[in-house]
This record gives sequence, structure tokens and C-alpha cells, in this order.
Amino acid sequence: MDKYATILSIAGSDCSGGAGIQADLKTISALGGYAATAITAITVQNTCGVRAIHPVPPEFVKGQIEAVMEDICPDAIKIGMINDVEIVKVIADSLRKYRPQWVVFDPVMVSTSGCKLIEDTAIEVLKTELMPLSTLITPNLREAEVLLNKKIDTLDEMREAAATLLCFGSKAVLLKGGHLSGNDMTDVLQFADKKNPVLYKGIKTESCNTHGTGCTLSSAIATLLAHGYTMEKAVEDAKKYVANGIFYGKDVHIGEGHGPLNHFFSPVPMKIKSIPCEKK
Repeated sequence: MDKYATILSIAGSDCSGGAGIQADLKTISALGGYAATAITAITVQNTCGVRAIHPVPPEFVKGQIEAVMEDICPDAIKIGMINDVEIVKVIADSLRKYRPQWVVFDPVMVSTSGCKLIEDTAIEVLKTELMPLSTLITPNLREAEVLLNKKIDTLDEMREAAATLLCFGSKAVLLKGGHLSGNDMTDVLQFADKKNPVLYKGIKTESCNTHGTGCTLSSAIATLLAHGYTMEKAVEDAKKYVANGIFYGKDVHIGEGHGPLNHFFSPVPMKIKSIPCEKK
């Protein structure tokens, strides 16, 4: 029988629809996957910022994951916002129990609008409990600085930081360079079993509509891995999808703050080549 590529997103809910679970649902669907969800927190937010965060009780997070894993058996898991220490532990226990093939963990700590999304005590637990169980972690520069307690301002420092982040136990790290100054953007993919990183170079699109970019990229990578892509190819095509989503959503007005990218700019996003993404 035919089977969809199935992805479980474990993340927070964004009532404004641009990030979190909502962005993951759109991304996975746009890329031809089947999305299941386990909600870790309910946020009160819009394009202008996050007003409140209400964590879901850990036993309900555990129950959601178990219900999906025991029935649908997803090919990949994407993990996003986790606000609470006990929820981190519940997710880690579930990963050890079910041992999914692919785990893409986006260590969400600060929203696009600048709101802190995680308790300080939870950050250390992320390092010790979740990262060793992850196939890939996808921090941006600000998140990497928190994890490593050091500034990262150059590409050379990104290379060094990506290698250092592997000490937390993941099989690979994708360090995103979107916060570096200048029009060019470079992401660094470092594998634990390879000496040299893979660099992905692209051109920034000037846009205020970047809400949910990190959520979208990580769920896109998880979806493409579930489709059978190699890690390098999954990252490459996921970056193209996000770049095109930003480009085709830059002139669309949704809300008064940081609007969302355009998740459904094309029914077959990998065929659109208008935004270059060189791999070296």
C-alpha cells in the first residue's frame, strides 16, 4: 500500500499562524508530507510579539506523542519550542522509547520579535537530554551564542561554533548565518563524523515577513528526510524552499509586525530556482 512520508512536529502553537505548529503544518503539507502534531505550549501572540506562554501539562505532551507514535509511526520528528524542563524530559524519554530514524531539533529560544521563549533552567536540560538524541540541530547565531556562551560574528567563528556544538551529542549541526551582517548569507552544516563542513551560500531577501523562518526550515528538512533525501540534499532543498517562501511573501501584508513567509508559493517548490543557493 502507498504511504505518505509522515512527520511528527513537537512544538508550540502560534495563534497568529506564522510560526510554531502552524508553520510546520503548512510546510510539511506544501512539501508533500503528512503532518501529525504534539503541542508543547499555547502562545498568545501575533506578528508584533508574544504576549503570553502557557505550557501544556507534561503528561498531555507525553500522551500526544505516544498516540501518534503507536499508530502512525512517523518517519521523522521535528522538535521546536519547549518552554518547560519537565516537557523536555518527557520528550527525551519518548525518543529513547520509540527511537525514530530522524530527529530534527530546532532549539527555539527567542521569537522573531525578540521575546524569550524558554526558561533558563530548560536550556541546560536541552543540552543534556535532547541534543544527544538528535540527528540534526538547527540553531541560529543568537541561539548558538546562548548555548556556547560566546559571541559569533564571522564565518570563521561560525565554523568553529558548529564544530563545538557537536559536543552536546547530535550527529550533525546546521548553524544558520542569517544574523550576520551583509547581503550574503552562509549556513554551516557540520557532521560529527566528517572533518570539513558543508557551506550553503545564498543571498538575503530584504523583507519584514520572516516570522516562522526557523520553524519552517527545520520542518522542511525533516519532511525531506522522511521522503528519503540525504541530509545534505534535504538541507539544500529546504533552504531553497524557505528562500522562495520569503521572496514570494515579501510584498504581502499580514499584520503590523513581522509577517509570515509564503508557504504555498508553488505546489512543487523544489522546481523553482529563482533564489540561488550554492553548496560548496
